[in-house]
Amino acid sequence: MNKIDFKGSVVLNPVPVVMVSCRSNEGKDNVFTVAWTGTINTKPPMLSISIRPERLSFEYIKETMEFCVNLPNINLMNATDFCGVRSGKEVDKIKEMNFTMVEGINVNVPYIDECPINIECKVKEIIPLGTHHLFLAEVVGSHINSNLIDESGKIHFEWANLINYCHGEYFPMSKEAIGKFGISVAKNKDLIKKYSKNYKKTINKKDYIVSSKNFKKEKNNENTKKNFNKDKLKKTYTKSKNR
Repeated sequence: MNKIDFKGSVVLNPVPVVMVSCRSNEGKDNVFTVAWTGTINTKPPMLSISIRPERLSFEYIKETMEFCVNLPNINLMNATDFCGVRSGKEVDKIKEMNFTMVEGINVNVPYIDECPINIECKVKEIIPLGTHHLFLAEVVGSHINSNLIDESGKIHFEWANLINYCHGEYFPMSKEAIGKFGISVAKNKDLIKKYSKNYKKTINKKDYIVSSKNFKKEKNNENTKKNFNKDKLKKTYTKSKNR
């Protein structure tokens, strides 16, 4: 497969998009959107978020060393975007988005009740990296909508209609699993059959078919050659990345 080379740019996509709620020492609350977040440890359970120092919530979290991560669903896409493009210095985002804020149990920070999953965190370390500071935090509690948990106690995140962020756009999470951890070495025929049906259905969709044969055909198409502009592609990515 032909590759287009880019210089040092983080093209790790898609990523989860979350709304982070926080509170200042004076008791002022704010919500802002973060796409650079992830699990970093199991015992103790920890996650990280990256924040620009110029953001209002950066100061709030530095003061209290606590925050809540709120996972939005598709119904909250506009609110998620709004909390990422508007500053708490200029507008009360909680009031504007009509969020229902519930006081945390293990932290002195409220979480967004409309979000199906909420994670309470205490900051353990802040690492300056450059444009962003990395906040390493321990998860001290979580709140999950009861309708996402089945009779066996399994949490079905796919039932929550969560959203992902990919190169400046929001996408819904699929509800159909095409595999599970360990499926590549599984010997249980029923288990393999369960996932192979969805896998084959997904991989056979026209949008997912990417073969060397198809690529060569596309590459040799004169219209494709004429319209393809490597420099334009790079400029477009750089512009999106720097927003």
